[in-house]
Amino acid sequence: MSSASPAAQSGPADEPRLDFVACASPSGLHRMAYWEWGDPDNDRVLVCVHGLTRTGRDFDPLARALSQEYRVVCPDVVGRGRSDWLIDPLGYVIPQYVADLATLVARLRPARLDWVGTSMGGLIGLGLAGMAAVSPALRPPRGAWGLGAAPDLPLGRMVFNDIGPALNMDGLARIGEYVGQDLRFDRYEQAVDYVRTVSAGFGPHDAAGWDALTEHVFHEQDGQWVKHYDLRLAQPFALQTPEATAAAEALLWQAWSHLPVPSLILRGAQSDLLTPATAQRMLACHTRTRLVEFDGVGHAPTLRDEAQIAAVRDFLLAP
Repeated sequence: MSSASPAAQSGPADEPRLDFVACASPSGLHRMAYWEWGDPDNDRVLVCVHGLTRTGRDFDPLARALSQEYRVVCPDVVGRGRSDWLIDPLGYVIPQYVADLATLVARLRPARLDWVGTSMGGLIGLGLAGMAAVSPALRPPRGAWGLGAAPDLPLGRMVFNDIGPALNMDGLARIGEYVGQDLRFDRYEQAVDYVRTVSAGFGPHDAAGWDALTEHVFHEQDGQWVKHYDLRLAQPFALQTPEATAAAEALLWQAWSHLPVPSLILRGAQSDLLTPATAQRMLACHTRTRLVEFDGVGHAPTLRDEAQIAAVRDFLLAP
């Protein structure tokens, strides 16, 4: 295994390293930032991918808890956090994100790859797993994941945090309402209050928790606090039709039914994005799946408290 690139920015032992990988889109190249924890020579890799308007720093508590067992890598999906913005906003779609994460995995060259995906991050993982489940005749040639790497994507176990193949339109509409809003606050405390309001589904958190959930999704610009992401993320939402959504769901269910590895579904008991019916259907059509629900939480569990972290840790590290 190769170590982190010289460009990686290191910090205290309890803070992640920041690095970048170059990815391609139809409109050109862009850099995707990723935060890395643990031994950079560890070839047991855990990739954690955030939700639609969040960043890789959402996983700080989980990454700290697992950094002794894994090299934990938490990207800022393109258009968010420290990553570049796309030239063409219509590229802010799952296929582009899957391609970017495949590029990142090629750099990491894991011997075993486990995955935690929250909301959008789970859909990206499902898309990537679909690549691993295709016919051997269609798989990339040996070395496609990097010099000397195995020809197969070395998936181990996957965690899907409050997401499934069914795209609940009410939940998506709720999220879509605020994605493109250009909000600016004069004081950081106002940004914290906003996150607390719009993210009520995260469940109860103390003041320190809401501060941690805000500090990486708002930044200061010209004396005001603004969102970290490209507001043009909202544009692909506006182009969605019922027909396109139905077609996407069919592909996602197909990918789920052929998922090649054991999986864990986490669900907020009050979630409006992953319904109980969808969760039960997921269990029925994939026998190597477990479901854990958290009371008092909607969309989505933040994986910050001990019970949520323990559920993920126990699943990933079980013999």
